[in-house]
Amino acid sequence: MALNYIWIFFFIAAFVIATCKLIFLGDVEVFNKLVGATTDMSKTAFDISLGLTGVICFWLGIMRIGEKGGALHYLAKAISPFFKRLFPEIPPEHPALGSIIMNYSANMLGLDNAATPLGLKAMKELQELNTDKEVASNSMIMFLTLNTAGFTIIPVSIIAFRSEAGAANPADIFLPLLIATYTTMISGLLLCAVWQKIKFDKVLLTWLACIVGALLGATFLFKTMGSSTLKLVTNVAGPLIIFSVISSFMILALYRKINVYDAFIEGAKEGFDVAIKIIPFLIAMLVGIGVFRAAGGLDMIIDGLGRALSFVGLDAQFVEALPVGLMKPFSGSGARGLMVETMKTNGADSLVSYMACLMNGSHDTTFYIIAVYFGSIAIKNTRYAIATGLITDLVSIVVSIALAYLFFG
Repeated sequence: MALNYIWIFFFIAAFVIATCKLIFLGDVEVFNKLVGATTDMSKTAFDISLGLTGVICFWLGIMRIGEKGGALHYLAKAISPFFKRLFPEIPPEHPALGSIIMNYSANMLGLDNAATPLGLKAMKELQELNTDKEVASNSMIMFLTLNTAGFTIIPVSIIAFRSEAGAANPADIFLPLLIATYTTMISGLLLCAVWQKIKFDKVLLTWLACIVGALLGATFLFKTMGSSTLKLVTNVAGPLIIFSVISSFMILALYRKINVYDAFIEGAKEGFDVAIKIIPFLIAMLVGIGVFRAAGGLDMIIDGLGRALSFVGLDAQFVEALPVGLMKPFSGSGARGLMVETMKTNGADSLVSYMACLMNGSHDTTFYIIAVYFGSIAIKNTRYAIATGLITDLVSIVVSIALAYLFFG
């Protein structure tokens, strides 16, 4: 129901704002912009779905190889002590656990194209366990909340954009971004755990402590590297690990005398069905966001906040970076464009640009993820998924601002 009201809000708010602009400001082009946004965003949504088809087919094929070869079974078994506490509805060693791990791994390595089809695979397997096929399960909400948190260890794209913008040290964003993404992820995990009444026993706390230890170790390691070495590692590590996983899936399947090619084709065929299913949901969400933005709704929110902060005498520098943080839950490409524009206008090493990079890299596209992932399995009632996603987005924005002042202010 929440998604229904939010979608209606986009259109009604756009209509009210556009009407006010027409009557009071004489903006005769505003409704043309709204109609143009419906056409442009519908085309964008279809193009995204079309572009995802090949990637989805490929990764679902690879996942089928991993499933038949037993690789996903071993992955699920390895993390079962941790995940069975976060996802108590999933039976131990169920294939969904392996798909969830693969999705999170791709996200952590900054490989968005690989993460989406792996996430869709996980959602399909979670739906098989779901007792009410139209209502989101607790496991689905936990999975998507952690997904929207956008936890990233190797921020390949952010470093690349900073390099293109002429940053003196493009990789200096690494440590604060690691802290921001981890904080956002933990906030989403705790939020869902409280909502779902998950108990934090010794095993769960030990796993979380080990994750913190691993991150601190990685941080220390990367801090000892020079700028050029760190840039090389961030560019090579992610793709190397992913291709190693693909190769290991095939080798294990071959060892178990599985016809690897047939398994791949079998899994890839599912990709077309998934891609077709997400098109209407993606069009609905992107068009709603598009008309709200075209009407100037986002600009009004940001301008109002800036004036309020200035009125009470607070530092309002971060307001200039806020469009990135507010756009990210709606559109990854939109937030990326705003981030690039901010660096171009203010310089890559300005405080505002650091804030924009942190906001863009520390949380993910909440509405896009919810529309695509739930749409792929025809979930109509998303329950509290949007609320947990948006709260973690808010945490990300606040933490990004604080870290930018702390590290670069």
